[in-house]
Amino acid sequence: MKTNQVSSIKYKVSVLLCAVLMASCDSLLNQTPYGAFTADQLDDQSVEGLLAAAYAGLNAHYFGNNEAFAGPSTNWIFDVRSDDAYKGGGAVTMEANIHQLEIGVINSDNVSLENKWQNDFYGITRVHKAMKALDEIEDISHREQMMGELTILRSWFYFDMVRIFKHVPYFRYTDDPSSVRNDVYTQDSIMRMLQADLVEAYKTMEEESLSPARFNRYTAAALMAKISAQLSDWPNVEKYAAIVIQSGKYELYPNYLDMSKIENDNLYESIIALQVVVTSDYGQINWSNLLNTTYSDGNLYGTGDDFFIASQNLADCFRTDANGLPYLDESLAPAGDGNRMNGGYRGNIDPRVDFTMARIGLPFRGHLYTRRWCRAYDTYGEFSGKKWLVEPENDQMVRGFPWGASNLNFIFLRYADIILLYAEALIEQNKNLDVARQYINMIREKAARSVDPYYYPVDVNPMISTYKVGEYLSAGWTQDYARKAVRMERRIELAMEGHRWFDLCRWGIAVETMNEYYRTESELRPYLRGASLSAQDVYMPTPIDEVRTADGLYK
Repeated sequence: MKTNQVSSIKYKVSVLLCAVLMASCDSLLNQTPYGAFTADQLDDQSVEGLLAAAYAGLNAHYFGNNEAFAGPSTNWIFDVRSDDAYKGGGAVTMEANIHQLEIGVINSDNVSLENKWQNDFYGITRVHKAMKALDEIEDISHREQMMGELTILRSWFYFDMVRIFKHVPYFRYTDDPSSVRNDVYTQDSIMRMLQADLVEAYKTMEEESLSPARFNRYTAAALMAKISAQLSDWPNVEKYAAIVIQSGKYELYPNYLDMSKIENDNLYESIIALQVVVTSDYGQINWSNLLNTTYSDGNLYGTGDDFFIASQNLADCFRTDANGLPYLDESLAPAGDGNRMNGGYRGNIDPRVDFTMARIGLPFRGHLYTRRWCRAYDTYGEFSGKKWLVEPENDQMVRGFPWGASNLNFIFLRYADIILLYAEALIEQNKNLDVARQYINMIREKAARSVDPYYYPVDVNPMISTYKVGEYLSAGWTQDYARKAVRMERRIELAMEGHRWFDLCRWGIAVETMNEYYRTESELRPYLRGASLSAQDVYMPTPIDEVRTADGLYK
C-alpha cells in the first residue's frame, strides 16, 4: 500500500500556542498578531509554529462553534444550495440562515456568509504571517518547501472564497490589506493568479513532504487541476491531473468504506485533508460537521442534531439498470413513488449509496438504522449522512458531546476526484475518449468490489439490496454520452463531500438544475415550494458587516 504524504498537519494545541493570530476590532484584514515574534526571535522552531497555525486555519474553529459550521469540511452549508442535500435538523426554523441558503433566499446579512468570509481571511492572515517570517529569517531550513506549503494553503483559502463570493479583495503578504478594494479582480482573474502561484510551488517543492501529514509538490499539482477545472481550463486540468496520477503516490481505496476508517488517514486517496485529533478540550476535532451526526436511536452517537440530510434526488441517482449503470436519462428511470430509492427499494443499486447515506432497515456502521434514528423524518426523510462517522464502538470516538467526533480526518481533495477530473478534461477536449472511459470505469470497479457484508463495520446487506455496478462499454461512447457519464460519476462518487454545488456552478447549469429540483422535490418536501434560484444569486454578495467596516473599499 502506498503511503500518501500529502495532507495537512496532525497538530496538537500545544504546537499552536506559539503562533496565535486573532482579529483586531478595527478590521478583519488588518489583524493585530498576539504573541508574535520579533525578527531576532525567529528560528526554525518558531517558523514551524507559524506554519502549524496556518495549517490549523483549515479547522475554522476560532471563537466558538457556530462559525466552524461554515468551515471548509464538506462545505455543507453551501452544498445544501445544491440538489444533493437538505438542511436537516429538527425543523426548517433551526439555523434559519442555512435554510435561507437552501431555498435560494440570498441576503448580505446572512451570518453563514459572514462566518465563511471571516474563516477564509483568518486563514489567509495566518498564512501571510508565516510567509513574512520566512522572509525575515536568514538561516532557515527547507525555506522553499515551507513557502510552497504556505502557497498551497493560501490558494486553498482563496479558492474557497472565489467559488462562493462575487467580489473578493485579493492581496499578497507584502501588500497593505487595508487599502485593497473588493472589486479590482474578477473571480476568474484571481483563480488565474492562484494557478501561477501553484505552478511555481510545483516547480520548487520536493516530491516528498517534510512529514507524512504535510504538503508536497503533488498537492500543488492536484489543487492546480481543481482550480483549472473551475475555469474550464481543460489543457491544464489534463496536464496536472496526469502528473498526480503518474506520480504513483496515490491509489484508490480497496473498499469504498475505507475513507471512513481512522487507520487510513493520510493514506490511499487523501491529498488535502483536515487533520483532526481528539484532545481533552476537543479543540482540534472536525467542528464543521458537529451538527451533522445522526440522531441515533439508543444514544450510540449521542443525541446528534441530524443536519445535512441527503436529498431524495441524490438517493435516486444510485439506482442502476439491468447492466449496472446509472440512469443518465431520468426519463428511462423507473417511474412512480414505489420506484424511488429508500430502505425498501428492491431494484438494482450502486452500493455507494449505503456508504454515503442511511436507509431504514439497512446497516449503519454495524447497527440497524430505523426511523427512530431520524430526528425530523416527516420534514427531511431518512437519509442521514454517514461518510464522516466511524463505528460507535471505536475507542477513538467521543462518547456524548461533541456528537460523533473522532480522529477521522476529513478529505477536501482526494484521488478519485483527480481521476474524474482527468477523464472530464479528455472528454471536454473530445480526445482519447476511450481512455476517459477506462478511468471512469476504475472508479466504478472500486464501487463494485465494495460489496462485502463481512467487511467491518457493516454498511451493506446483499440479502436485502440488489447491488449491481457495471462498467461503461465502448459502444455508443460519444462525447455527449461520456460527458453525462462523468458528471453522474462525480455526483455519486463524491456525494456529500462538498463538491456538487461547485460542480453545478462551473458547468453553468446551477440555475436550471436547481429550479427543476425545487419543482420536483417540493412534491416530497413541501417547504421547498416557491423556492427559486436566479442567475444573480449564484454567487454571494460581500457580507454587509464587512462592507460597513471597510471604509468605502467594498461594494
